[in-house]
Amino acid sequence: MSQRVSVFGGASPRPGEAAYEQALHLGRLLGAAGCTVLTGGYIGIMEAVSQGANQAGGHVIGVTCEAIEKWRPVRANRWVQEEWRCVTLLERLQRLIEACDAALALPGGPGTLSEIALTWNLLLIGAISPKPLILIGPAWNAVFETFFTALDAYIPQSQRLSLTFVQTVDEAVTRLSSLPTTPSAHP
Repeated sequence: MSQRVSVFGGASPRPGEAAYEQALHLGRLLGAAGCTVLTGGYIGIMEAVSQGANQAGGHVIGVTCEAIEKWRPVRANRWVQEEWRCVTLLERLQRLIEACDAALALPGGPGTLSEIALTWNLLLIGAISPKPLILIGPAWNAVFETFFTALDAYIPQSQRLSLTFVQTVDEAVTRLSSLPTTPSAHP
């Protein structure tokens, strides 16, 4: 599986915490599968995935931006092998979404939700090439079930099919490896 996989997730988890360890495991699985892994490049889930992928022999791209670094004093984590610098957050989101063949989302906050929502919307309107968008863990299931229930009339079943929900990182990687490999044109 030599795909580019973007992984979205929160900046809060720290080493030793369950969410960090889960992301570390995901990175290892993706790296061992030969994936190039793209993350936001900073701390938390991004750092854990980067570390796991790097240690398993995968290539790690950190997509960083000046806007984040002005807001929070942070730099690319030490596991990033290639840094793609952006000026704005929107430019960063665009790079993460357009440069991947698949996107996975671990738990996170508003930033992670915006990455999911933008990827999903761009898929729905055909603005990006078709790709898997896999949401990992029961929290995303609950969030989107509430969204679908509350706003049912606005979200036809056909649009819901663009999202794949799995419970574990192992299940996400299994699902990813079972999909046909159709790499998109990378910017």
